[in-house]
Amino acid sequence: MSAPVLLITIIVGLIISIIQSVTQIQEQTLTFVPKIFAGIIILIITMPWMITTFVSVVNEMFEYIPAFIGS
Repeated sequence: MSAPVLLITIIVGLIISIIQSVTQIQEQTLTFVPKIFAGIIILIITMPWMITTFVSVVNEMFEYIPAFIGS
C-alpha cells in the first residue's frame, strides 16, 4: 500500500536532483518540499484504495482466527 507514495517521491526526488545537477544549484531543502507535496497529493488521491485494501485484508485476517485457534 505504500508503493504509490514511495514511487512518486522517488521519481520527484530524481527529477529535482537532475534539475539541480544541470543548474548546479545545491540547496538541500529544494528536494524536500516538492517530495512532501507530491507525497501528500498521492496520499489524497490513493486514500480510498488504501482504506479499501486495508479493510479487506483485516477482515480476511479476522475470518482466519477460528482456523488458527482450532475451533
